[in-house]
Amino acid sequence: MQSQNVDLIRTLFLSRLETLEHLLKSAQAYFGDESFLQKRIAADMFPFGTQIAFTCNQPRNFALWCDDQPANNLDPDVISLVQTYGHIADTRELLLGINVEGTKLVEVTRIDLGQSLYVELSGNAYVNEFLIPNFYFHMVTAYDILRMAGVPIGKRDYMMHLVPLIRKE
Repeated sequence: MQSQNVDLIRTLFLSRLETLEHLLKSAQAYFGDESFLQKRIAADMFPFGTQIAFTCNQPRNFALWCDDQPANNLDPDVISLVQTYGHIADTRELLLGINVEGTKLVEVTRIDLGQSLYVELSGNAYVNEFLIPNFYFHMVTAYDILRMAGVPIGKRDYMMHLVPLIRKE
């Protein structure tokens, strides 16, 4: 049962990475260069390129955690399209390589938060209270940066995982 849950989490991350790549391609087509990678909502927020890295860090660290490896965040200084597409492709590859025991989601895991702070959570809580909220936060921030910059995207672009399910009467 637990390994089925891991498969569902992997599927969620994989489908949303497709959305992230779609948003990236939309921005690339709109701008025609890499300038949008440095756009940000506010001066004290990270730019679009960093949001891509931070979005990828969540499923990346999920895959590493499933393989009993330590978290390994991507370089946040993303300055090229090659880096962004590479981050997404590498994250996808890590997710596809997950081979986990059925009990992983009930194990307690420690998350180091920096500055000598940490939290201990069950595997389920780690996924549902830490990874997935962080994943969506950075993905929505990336989406919002593109909308603010004028890229012609909308909710359908963000919710494209539902497009294959749409029916007409």
